[in-house]
Order: sequence, then structure tokens, then C-alpha cells
Amino acid sequence: MWQRGMNWAATSFVGVFGFLWLGVVVFAAVDVSAWSRLGQGGFSTFLMGWACYKASVLLRRAEAGFTPRHRRVRT
Repeated sequence: MWQRGMNWAATSFVGVFGFLWLGVVVFAAVDVSAWSRLGQGGFSTFLMGWACYKASVLLRRAEAGFTPRHRRVRT
């Protein structure tokens, strides 16, 4: 249970950090070269994409039925 919560917390943290990083690059980094802004924007987009991917993996894992080890039926 703790592991699932920590996975969600880490995924949310990475997604929010990527979103904030993109905001910094777009609005606050005005004296930076265009290549640097593109690179940092790509990095933040990568972070947000990874967070969305990881969230989908966590959702898919939660949908699958969980069978406790002591109740498994062997066929």
C-alpha cells in the first residue's frame, strides 16, 4: 500500500516539476538563447510525458485483480 502511494507521489512530483519547468523556460528565461530554450522545453515535455506514461502504467496495474498469495488456486 505504501509503495503504491509513493509511486503516485513520485509520478505526480515529476509531472508537476516538468510543468513548472516549462513555465520557467517560457516566461522567465528571456535572456537565454533559443537553442537552450528549445532543449529545456524538450526536457520538460519529456518529464511530463514520462509522468503521463507512468500514471497510465499505475492505473493499468490497479485495474488488474489482485489475488493474495495465500488464496491462490493451483490448476
